[in-house]
Amino acid sequence: MSTQPMTFNELISGDQPVLVDFFATWCGPCQMMQPILQDTAKQVGDKVKIIKVDVDKNPLAASNFQVRGVPTLILFQKGKILWRQSGVVPAHQLVNVINQNLPQTV
Repeated sequence: MSTQPMTFNELISGDQPVLVDFFATWCGPCQMMQPILQDTAKQVGDKVKIIKVDVDKNPLAASNFQVRGVPTLILFQKGKILWRQSGVVPAHQLVNVINQNLPQTV
């Protein structure tokens, strides 16, 4: 961890893509996403940063992106939404979405 924590807006505005999981602790499908996100992180490595945002603790962030249901996953890069989907998303689909939206570096 860096000593200077980045704000949410700084995180999603950077060059590195950020996959944000808007979740709630009381949400069953959100709990199902946890191992899926861990699996996805292992497969994509440092190509993308994965963060979780608790909508009950961060209602403003959820409101800013019109998150109506949880879980909602949004892939950001340079402050722009590249992809979003609500509900449980399988790891293979997340990996495909990430790979399709990232510039290919050879």
